Amino acid sequence: MIATLDAPAWAPTTTLRSGAGYWWTGFTWMLRWHLSSLRMWLMLLVMVQALIGVGYVLGFALFFDEIPPAAALWVSTGVPVLNLILLGMLLGPQLVAGVKEQGGYDFVQALPVPLTAAAAAWYVVTLVGGLPGMVITLVAAELRYHPPFAISPLVVPVTLLIVFTGTMIGYALAHAITKPMTTQLITQALVFVAMGFAPILFPAEQMPGWLASVNEWLPLGPMATIMRDTLTDGLIADAGRAYLVVTVWGVACGWLAVRALGRRR
Repeated sequence: MIATLDAPAWAPTTTLRSGAGYWWTGFTWMLRWHLSSLRMWLMLLVMVQALIGVGYVLGFALFFDEIPPAAALWVSTGVPVLNLILLGMLLGPQLVAGVKEQGGYDFVQALPVPLTAAAAAWYVVTLVGGLPGMVITLVAAELRYHPPFAISPLVVPVTLLIVFTGTMIGYALAHAITKPMTTQLITQALVFVAMGFAPILFPAEQMPGWLASVNEWLPLGPMATIMRDTLTDGLIADAGRAYLVVTVWGVACGWLAVRALGRRR
């Protein structure tokens, strides 16, 4: 996944293409390339992420004369998930679709970098872009609603897992779908699915039974569940299934993306 077509000046010159050193070198090359490609946009993306989070947190209160504490808690613990997945699941595929439309996709994929190293580099970029928005959203929620947060140390690995799965979903969409227009339409549809048809900002009990059952097997609702499990005490009774669903989706989509890229090389 790349946001530019210009080859980096520090591109590899060695013919050695195996081993941990080669993987690490490829990872650092791709990370530097992503960051340099987005240097004019990364800070803006972070600001937009923060504005989205704060806007949702504050905007939901406008639906009520006095927002119920339960609703405030669900919004406060759900919006950070959106902060974490928007870049990887939505922006990433659109960047790749743009590269395909410009005709530089095959060139980018021909760079002598391991597929997993390229995926890991983009994962780090989405992590860097999503974390500030998540933190600012939680601070805004605390200042506005004073929800009963009970933040667990598990919030760190859970955050890493959510970003990984969201990024791998976007990575799979970007590289497994050949037509850029199809990729863009699917990612835009995902926004509506996340907002209105996944139990991220509201409990699954408020959804039709069949839709709630479907969401048990999809990643978005479980992402919110495991985040709430680490931010609150007693709100989530059993999150074991949600952890498994999110992990399986991340691994499966990562495998699908690498397999799709391997067929093109």
